[in-house]
Amino acid sequence: MIIGTLAMLLIGAASLPAIFILVYVYRKDRTEREPGGLLLKLVLMGFLSAVFAVGSELLGGMIFERIPFASEIQANFWKYLIVVALSEEFFKYILMKKATWKNINFNCTYDGVVYAVFTSLGFAILENFLYIIDGGIKTALIRAVTAIPGHASFGIFMGVFYGIAKKYQGRDNEGASLFFRILAVFMPTLLHGIYDFSTTLGSLWLFLGFIIAMFLFAFKMIHVTSDKDTIIGEIPGANISEETIVNESEADTPVSHVIITPKTADGAQRLTNYRTGGSDK
Repeated sequence: MIIGTLAMLLIGAASLPAIFILVYVYRKDRTEREPGGLLLKLVLMGFLSAVFAVGSELLGGMIFERIPFASEIQANFWKYLIVVALSEEFFKYILMKKATWKNINFNCTYDGVVYAVFTSLGFAILENFLYIIDGGIKTALIRAVTAIPGHASFGIFMGVFYGIAKKYQGRDNEGASLFFRILAVFMPTLLHGIYDFSTTLGSLWLFLGFIIAMFLFAFKMIHVTSDKDTIIGEIPGANISEETIVNESEADTPVSHVIITPKTADGAQRLTNYRTGGSDK
């Protein structure tokens, strides 16, 4: 009984901070909320990315041990940037993209934020659980205000650029789409590397200051991306308003993708469902 209660406490401590952020990000999706099955799949992809990252980090660590760096600071910087941050963000991105890039539900730029945050926090939940098994509730409390906001922020940066990449792909601009897909890996990797590296500098205030600034900026990006959400493939100049928001639960027929055209002379907006096949929602 005691062991079971302790296990539940550890699972809760590992998961609750991440779940709070997941719910917040999900509720900011104003246009069309994503299906639960897809979101659960992304959390599981986050778990899987953590497993792949462990193997990559072990291999990378062995390689970096053979490289002669000029100083310990230099060694730490490159190790945390390449071995740790790039490994983790790369596998998050690859598995998220595999699950969502061609998915019919990926029809708005804000969807990219939802997908990346769910994947990133799936990673964080598993990572948190492993750390808490070793360090207990104290570790859970520390990571609740450091690692969880950190991974959420990395996911937000990844998702913003991922959504923009999908928007350009929908407009047949593959060059711009590729550029933003690269940014979707590069930016979270850079921030993640700085985050990890800052833990080695011996300054708690520098570390906390970086986390707070990054977290606040990331959540500002959530609000901006949500407020300016763009339908993939929409005609430039169209606007999303409260009147045009459609959720599948509120529609008479399943709605997975909408195009909002510019206002006509009488001020009305035409909403067109262009799903051509069956639903996988």
